[in-house]
Amino acid sequence: MNELRAIRKYYKPIQPTVSSNDNEISYQEIQPNKEIENFVYCFWQLKTLKVLKSDYNYRVVSDGCIDIFFEHKKPIKSFVMGFCRKFVQFPIEKEFDYIGIRFLPSAFSHLFRVDAKTLSNQSQELNMVLPNFSDWINSNIKPTDSLENIAKILDKKIIDFSKNQNIKYDSRFLDSLNLIFKKNGYLDTEKELNTGLSPRQLRRIFNFYIGTTAKSFSNVVRFQHILNAKPSKQSLKENKLYFDVGFFDQAHFIKNFKIFYGITPSDAFR
Repeated sequence: MNELRAIRKYYKPIQPTVSSNDNEISYQEIQPNKEIENFVYCFWQLKTLKVLKSDYNYRVVSDGCIDIFFEHKKPIKSFVMGFCRKFVQFPIEKEFDYIGIRFLPSAFSHLFRVDAKTLSNQSQELNMVLPNFSDWINSNIKPTDSLENIAKILDKKIIDFSKNQNIKYDSRFLDSLNLIFKKNGYLDTEKELNTGLSPRQLRRIFNFYIGTTAKSFSNVVRFQHILNAKPSKQSLKENKLYFDVGFFDQAHFIKNFKIFYGITPSDAFR
């Protein structure tokens, strides 16, 4: 799995977190065991601290990852969410407790040999994609387990699973992926990804491992680069970070940002 170490080194997929001042909803992440850190970015939990007055609208921004998630109190209900070309927002219950595994880009398909394109832009029941893993979650995760204990259980499961897999890596694909990360998504994928793959091969292999084309994935990496910079509303105006990653003007940047985040940069970075 060391073949994927550059992904962890160069890429940090960010999701909007719940405010620390929010006394109704909690979100937290736990890092995986070192043995699988090149596959799994984090384990996460999103839960209510008390019953809400209305359904909660949860926004997932584009991060290039594939997540497995399940209801903590009803682990029989587990799902997998693929690569998303734009933000997704959906209402969930007034009371919830979700646990998730966020796989780094391409790690899910390397590990489970699932065509990522079949998962893109949607959430599916896990038992339709990985029935054995779905059954394992239902049998081994208890409603009384803490997130820390669940992370340890998931660590061991994924470590054991990965050791029993004969994972095949395509160095040309990984070189292309690493170049996208190093360029922060700002590159001409048709001209600069000269790693030995023809345009047709590049499209096919990115669709399988990521769930979209190299160009579409690069756009998400560029968006995530902006999030990682943690700009303020004022610094965006003064420093114009978006120029450094190929946006020609503010209007172009704002339109692109809203596709991936769902709101304007001004609202996101208050």
